[in-house]
Amino acid sequence: MQDIPLEQAISVLLEHTKKIEAVEEVPLLEALGRILAEDAVATFDNPPFDRSPLDGYAFAASGTKGAKEEAPASFRIIGEECAGDFFAQEVPEGAAVRLMTGAAIPKGCDCVVRQEDVTVQDDCILVPYELHHHENYCFAGEDVRKGTLAVKRGTELTAAHLGVLASLGLGTVKVRRRSRIAIASTGDELVLPGEPLRPGKIYNSNLYVLAGRLQELGFEPEVLGILPDDAEQAAAFIAGWRKKVDLFLTTGGVSVGKKDIMHEVVRCIGTRLFWRVCIKPGAPVIAYTAGDMLGIALSGNPFASYATFELLTRPVLAALAGRSEVAYRAAEGFLADAFPKPSYGRRFIRAHYADGVFSIPAQHDSGSLFSAAGCNALIDIPAGTEPLVAGTRVKGVLL
Repeated sequence: MQDIPLEQAISVLLEHTKKIEAVEEVPLLEALGRILAEDAVATFDNPPFDRSPLDGYAFAASGTKGAKEEAPASFRIIGEECAGDFFAQEVPEGAAVRLMTGAAIPKGCDCVVRQEDVTVQDDCILVPYELHHHENYCFAGEDVRKGTLAVKRGTELTAAHLGVLASLGLGTVKVRRRSRIAIASTGDELVLPGEPLRPGKIYNSNLYVLAGRLQELGFEPEVLGILPDDAEQAAAFIAGWRKKVDLFLTTGGVSVGKKDIMHEVVRCIGTRLFWRVCIKPGAPVIAYTAGDMLGIALSGNPFASYATFELLTRPVLAALAGRSEVAYRAAEGFLADAFPKPSYGRRFIRAHYADGVFSIPAQHDSGSLFSAAGCNALIDIPAGTEPLVAGTRVKGVLL
């Protein structure tokens, strides 16, 4: 397929995206951001015992009937229990046990009085008011009852989820295998930042943009560096990753020039799905499969590769990982600035979106990345649109 609409390109990519179902068991402290692979059900009440919410004394509330400041109820102190201790014997009427916050309430007690509200005389406490059944009393299972679905399968685990799972006594959890993504750039003209900039060379920014965006979206890519402008060598290198990754992203080598090697690379290692998408910038995208690996070869122009990554790759990432929040969101609003160019084909332009308003930077060239800094949206301009004036209502996507 060639010169296809964006929506069709996304559909084709999703048809060849295999959602990751493989499961692995990891220590709980390594599970942050992972997708839970099975329901986590409470196997016991949590907390597992009735407990005190404060520092005080536990006893039977019936012993305080009629108590008042001038005629307080008296209880004999027969023990003390800190959190983590356990007072095993039953507390008789007229007796009390001193408790610290979180300590289990002993059998025979049904309330707790605040420590600062009582007077201690010898081995007794004087309680100056009536207490009621289950006053200052936390019940077993108050947080989670036995049998409760605590965290549902498919949940992306946050710090709070880790706390819940820890409270269930789980030291390890089963999670979906991470998405395996590799990224590389093609081009003999590229050098890595930190190296000397020799005549005719440019620094490779694409690799850093894509690696950064993948990390921002919660992925951990394999950053493989720069491939030479040699189809045979590049094909052999990429083919070596077919069984190691789910998705292989490259930038450059996708147009019709002498060094646009990705066409030959794809012929050598797999099956082309499409070439060229009817959008600007970044039209000459190649999608292909190589075994179970999906490949997307993006334009080498810095902003073009960034824009097409957002438009084409993010839906794939969302489907691959089973994380719908990774997909971009649609938005509508008004232009704060005019856009003076006619759009003969469908065009996406960078913008900053806030409070229903799209603000457009002055620079729109596909080779320029500088003006993309600070932008958080792409405005979707339909084909055949005349120059736009400020105040025009437009649609776009939020990044």
